[in-house]
Amino acid sequence: MRMVDVIEKKQNGFELTKDEIKFFIDGYTAGTIPDYQASALLMAIYFQDMTDEERANLTLAMVDSGDVIDLSGIEGVKVDKHSTGGVGDTTTLVLAPLIAALDIPFAKMSGRGLGHTGGTLDKLESFDGFHIEISDEEFINIVNKDKIAVIGQSGNLTPADKKIYALRDVTGTVSSIPLIAGSIMSKKIAAGADAIVLDVKTGAGAFMKTEEDAEKLAEAMVRIGNLVGRKTMAIISDMSQPLGAAIGNSLEIKEAIDTLKGNGPEDLTELVLTLGSQMVVLAEKTDSLDEARKMLLGVIEDGSALDKFAVFVKNQGGNPEWVKNPDLLPQAEYTFEVTADKEGVVSEIVADAIGVAAMKLGAGRATKEDEIDLAVGLVLNKKIGDNVKVGDSLVTIHANKKDVAEVEAMIKENIQIGGKVNAPKLIYKQIS
Repeated sequence: MRMVDVIEKKQNGFELTKDEIKFFIDGYTAGTIPDYQASALLMAIYFQDMTDEERANLTLAMVDSGDVIDLSGIEGVKVDKHSTGGVGDTTTLVLAPLIAALDIPFAKMSGRGLGHTGGTLDKLESFDGFHIEISDEEFINIVNKDKIAVIGQSGNLTPADKKIYALRDVTGTVSSIPLIAGSIMSKKIAAGADAIVLDVKTGAGAFMKTEEDAEKLAEAMVRIGNLVGRKTMAIISDMSQPLGAAIGNSLEIKEAIDTLKGNGPEDLTELVLTLGSQMVVLAEKTDSLDEARKMLLGVIEDGSALDKFAVFVKNQGGNPEWVKNPDLLPQAEYTFEVTADKEGVVSEIVADAIGVAAMKLGAGRATKEDEIDLAVGLVLNKKIGDNVKVGDSLVTIHANKKDVAEVEAMIKENIQIGGKVNAPKLIYKQIS
């Protein structure tokens, strides 16, 4: 088999076979296929697209390029969740204990954040002593006993995806639906879950800016998951403004705790209940999304979800008392209020820019080497559609430095106050 023949076949719009796709992935991972030929094939895929079967075969070939996590020692249907990213996305911190409280195993491998705030692991390390490195045996034992553990990614997962991802970034093929879908799903499948729920973001603060593009990606990933034997569902949700109110590591932990008590922001609570309902259905606890939602509300109301969060923190070395008393979490030395200069209605919050403002405080990383300040960040006091008067607080800045003029200027520049507008729709579509 010659790589040039594979390239020309896809350039001419024909469907690649499983063997041809595997030949490309194996060869590129091993270094026997050069970048220039891989780039040519990626560009052909970009313009000619792929069939559902091609997309599934591409995903499985990337899975097989490295280690695959074996979770067969964990009893029950293992569920996992993936979000395509956003600002203030605290959902995993709430979903994990909610799902575990319903006796559904939530065994997640997560990464660190590069961007506005830390990733899930960074946020959890707001609990002093919380550790993410657990042996495979301990990981399985904890999940079997208490149904919940979140650890750092280990092993050599999907090395083909890492190489292709880097190449896509410099060849103008980042936005290809089959390549995005294969990248995301290969990592989820290699991580060993039986069922996957996907939160595909759309809007100004998301990678997929339009609802149409978000729907194409969500449908592609759901079809891949189901074709390769993973029960998969998805939702399309809004990211035209930050989710919830908190942007920052310990601040988001506090918000997650509030949500588990039933006092969280309306949009975060709704998103968690929607995603969680799909996870409960995929775990075969019920076949009704409405019934699944009632079950989730039940473990919030009786306090068992919050108790499960405390058990989770304790099992991984953190102090569970901090769950009961979140004031013990890291706190910034200073707070500043960014106030409204005029009366009206919040008409726009530029999510990415607000996220960058939080990063400038130290809440996130611009490079992998940057250290995160777990205490700092922003709390939104107004969202799109809210009425404001002159002097009302729009945002509270939590900082460990006195000079926050640059951050304050960014916030004022990227929160617009105008005439009457409606709050954006949160859930655009559910895909099963």
